[in-house]
Amino acid sequence: MGGTAAYGIVLAIMEKNDPNFIKKSAEDLIQSRPTAINLKWAVDRMMKKLSEVNNNELLKVALDEAKEICDEDVKFSENIGLNGLKIIEEIYNKKKDTVNILTHCNAGWLATINWGTATSPIYHAHKKGIPVHVWVDETRPRNQGANLTSYELNEEEVPNTIIADNTGGILMQRGEVDMCIVGTDRTLSTGDVCNKIGTYLKALAAHDNNVPFYVALPSSTIDWNIKDYKKIPIEERNSEELTHIEGLDKNKKIQKILIYPKKNKTMNLAFDITPAKYVTGLITEKGICEASEKGLTGLFK
Repeated sequence: MGGTAAYGIVLAIMEKNDPNFIKKSAEDLIQSRPTAINLKWAVDRMMKKLSEVNNNELLKVALDEAKEICDEDVKFSENIGLNGLKIIEEIYNKKKDTVNILTHCNAGWLATINWGTATSPIYHAHKKGIPVHVWVDETRPRNQGANLTSYELNEEEVPNTIIADNTGGILMQRGEVDMCIVGTDRTLSTGDVCNKIGTYLKALAAHDNNVPFYVALPSSTIDWNIKDYKKIPIEERNSEELTHIEGLDKNKKIQKILIYPKKNKTMNLAFDITPAKYVTGLITEKGICEASEKGLTGLFK
């Protein structure tokens, strides 16, 4: 997301090399996804870099900086995978059988530049020959898990099964989940995690069933300023995401249909908060740490 935002600034410069227009474009980009701090981080980094050069150099510097942000993102995601691989290896060495991993929403290479965050350890394990199977939450209402994560896993030939969002709990009760790995849109320095709606419920189920619950993230997703998770802006999206669903009809054309009575009221919050106490550990590009200020500052400060 940060890489996309960085190139958004590049496109703004190409459209109109004017300071006020570029500033307004930066503000619009940040407001497009206020919960996701990685986007703001990238825009702020771009704007700081551009403030140091004159107009004639603006486009070249912007292109160079955007490329650097993307290259860093790939390296960070790869390192997250290598660090998370150790956890999967440990489970496999004890179990000597397929490692079943549950994930939520999409934190794969479609959401980053390559590797992904939550998926990166899975890809590394698969490439190393460790048998893995992924339970993919469909992730209503946008179905990012079913439409994106499962697609990615299929492309990488990683065995996976799409499940309804409310299925994870009983799978954990049955002992069919060895660990959970999710991404995050914003993680506070306290270790509290903001991620796609439904993540909190998975963490509660994992805690109740002694299933390790890990969050994979690059350092650009850490919010060092907000200490109270109640102050994180939570996006409330268009109710049509809930009331309608898209799919292919018998003629293989995409159709959108209403699935609720028209008079129904809906609430469509896009994210929730998982308190640090339910997070087994944070998998970052610098290593794995506990979900706490002590853990994060030990790695990054």
